[in-house]
Amino acid sequence: MFATPVKLQSAADTISTLSSRLTSSTLLEDRRAAILGLRSFAKDYPASVASEALRGLIGCLSKDGEDVDTVKLVLETLLMLFNPNENSPEASEQIALWLADEFTQRQDNITLLLNFLDANDFYPRLYALQLLSAILALRTERTESCIFTAPLGISRLVAILDDQRDPIRNEGLSLLTYLTPNSADLQKLVAFENAFDRIFHIIRLEGSLREGGRVVEDCLILLANLLRLNVSNQSYFREDGSVPKLASLLNDAIVDEGVGEDAEWAKVQKNRNIYALLAVIRLFLVTGGQGTHANQTSFWRHGVLVQVLQLAFNRSTEMQIKAEALTTCADLICGNQSIQEAFAQLQVTSVLDEPLVDGNDSPHPNGIPKVYVIDGLLDLTLSVPLVAAFDSRLAACECIKAYFFNHAGIRKHFLRRAIEGHASGADETANVLTTLLQPIDAQASGDPYRYWFAAVILFHLIFENSVAKNLAMSVAEGDSSNGEEVVTCIQTITANLVIGVQKNADERVLIAYLMLLCGWLFEDPDAVNDFLGEGSNLHSLVQAVVQNSGDGIIVPGLCAILLGIVYEFSTKDSPVPRATIHPILVSQLGRDQYIDRLTKLRAHSMLREFEVLPQKLSSASVGGLPEVFFDKSFVEFLKDNYSRLLRAIDRDPGMEVPVIANGVQKDISREMVDSLRSQLEEKGKALEKSEEEIISYQRQLGQEQADNRRAKETAAVELSRIRNINDMLQRHHEEELNKLRAEQNKLILDHQRHLENVQVEQNKLIQDHQRQLEHVQKTAEANADRSRRRMEAEIADLQHNLSKLEADLSKVRRESPFPCLTNFI
Repeated sequence: MFATPVKLQSAADTISTLSSRLTSSTLLEDRRAAILGLRSFAKDYPASVASEALRGLIGCLSKDGEDVDTVKLVLETLLMLFNPNENSPEASEQIALWLADEFTQRQDNITLLLNFLDANDFYPRLYALQLLSAILALRTERTESCIFTAPLGISRLVAILDDQRDPIRNEGLSLLTYLTPNSADLQKLVAFENAFDRIFHIIRLEGSLREGGRVVEDCLILLANLLRLNVSNQSYFREDGSVPKLASLLNDAIVDEGVGEDAEWAKVQKNRNIYALLAVIRLFLVTGGQGTHANQTSFWRHGVLVQVLQLAFNRSTEMQIKAEALTTCADLICGNQSIQEAFAQLQVTSVLDEPLVDGNDSPHPNGIPKVYVIDGLLDLTLSVPLVAAFDSRLAACECIKAYFFNHAGIRKHFLRRAIEGHASGADETANVLTTLLQPIDAQASGDPYRYWFAAVILFHLIFENSVAKNLAMSVAEGDSSNGEEVVTCIQTITANLVIGVQKNADERVLIAYLMLLCGWLFEDPDAVNDFLGEGSNLHSLVQAVVQNSGDGIIVPGLCAILLGIVYEFSTKDSPVPRATIHPILVSQLGRDQYIDRLTKLRAHSMLREFEVLPQKLSSASVGGLPEVFFDKSFVEFLKDNYSRLLRAIDRDPGMEVPVIANGVQKDISREMVDSLRSQLEEKGKALEKSEEEIISYQRQLGQEQADNRRAKETAAVELSRIRNINDMLQRHHEEELNKLRAEQNKLILDHQRHLENVQVEQNKLIQDHQRQLEHVQKTAEANADRSRRRMEAEIADLQHNLSKLEADLSKVRRESPFPCLTNFI
């Protein structure tokens, strides 16, 4: 006899059987065995297991939540469903989305997972956090809502940060990081669960910024999520005493810089940690933010600014970190006048001088000379020609701009110091005026940004500030008393620009000069006249636009912009009058070419996409210079005034543009002024004639006033007579009125007596009428009663006769021999 072969069960049938056993079994051991079986299929058959057993698995979490082993198996199975094998035939992103929907569509499911965070067991806590992270990644908004509304949901998550087991704590940290970037309400709840103290505690445990690994960086990312654009949390951070902890972290990083050499991977992570901390500080310093001023004051009071400066000027600090630190310094002082004034008193290590050397020919690490911070920033910006240092130079330039931003006193002091230094020749290396006024040398091609940074700083010093412009215009070369030609600052800068264009200097240098001149001459007729004091400047700029060779767009475009500004704000009394400038522009340059240059410049990617292009060293090609050409403020200035400058060439030379400087309007049409003056003379003559006429009229007025007085006296006598007559008539009128009143009262009394008599007679008539009516009524009732009795008697007689006739008829019927005839009758 042969044995019958056993039929093998398919995976789908096995999964279905195990799912049925999971939902129907009453014993815990049976359910656990079913879960073990399902777990073995979860990686390779996620769709089958999810469709058959997901709700059973979730139900098992609720039913067997107190059994640690069962909960561990269920959570492992669910995690496998979210992360199946890539080569599984059922693997699909849609499965994970469906799983996330199943959890988030019911609040109880998320609450169930959060409940496992209260347990002290390792795996339920860890797997619950991982499962929540997976659901959050797929259905972010719904998961945030479920966690937000769950009882003690946020409290349980934040409490995970106190767990001493690193995997659980790190998983909780990661979940909070992904949970908090967008929801301000969640950020507030997390912050008020003492999250700041817990984050700083983890950072200290992990070795602070220098020795801490990725966990420290994650802590700082979570801290950034809680503080970004959240004024409430920023205020709580200050009031909770967390600013000193921030300062302590910075101090540890600075102190550790000289401890010893770190491994390369440790340096990278340390730099990432420091960069993240600086980014956190900058979150408090949003320009124009509601709490920015209070945040700046708090950071200054706790020494954060000083520590950031030390970090920026520490020679062992990486360039990228230096740049971020200097940018943070700029944010810390920008717009806060008290801090701006105190900032200049700080000292930093020099970026130029070498450390002092002891007797053993070894440099002292602490022997680097100290300089005031503004001098140090200028040295870094203008005197460090390394391409690798570009980002830190740019950040130092931003820090200098922030130092005098919106502070007229500091701006004037800074410019005056630059003028005095240039005049004395004492600080040629780090003086913006000296840098710009000296001839362009061969070093410009190696470090064009020295001129660019100097021009940007001077641009911000004088832009839209007539006092600063006038102060800068006072700088001149040459002594007229000794017969030397006096060359002004604007003329020297223009001469350097023209020479640079002729020698085909680096484009960045030419753009720097052009940006400065455009900002200086705009809405300043005095500066325009200074520029036109050298007649060849105008023709040189026209040639730079017309004869430009190659594909250059920016420099010719900016030269055309500068020509438009010169013409727009020139006057009739300029060294080269408006009436002369306009034909030069139209004939030598041409209106079409002028508009074409401006249009191409405006459409250039460096201007059009300035906000999205990286203004950093990263924009440089291999071995080349950074692709940074414009200053942000100049780009905004150019875009705001582009339309006006485009139409400038079409303005009539006879019309001058009115300019308001320091509340005083300058320059209008000179023809209009001459016309107004002639009109004023005519009005003056007319005024004199009017005054003579007034004197004549005054004499006539005196005579008329005398005649008027006599007439008044005559009128007063006549008025007195009329008043007497009026009084007499009034008395007579009152007597007649009293007589009429007496007669009226008599008539009223007679009328009242007559009315009373009439009422008495009327009452009598009414009584007689009532008596007659009663008599008639009684008579009618009696007649009606007699008629009724007579009618009743007649009816009784008729009824009697009818009865008698019916009796007779009955008798006849009975006695008749003809029944048929009887029936007929």
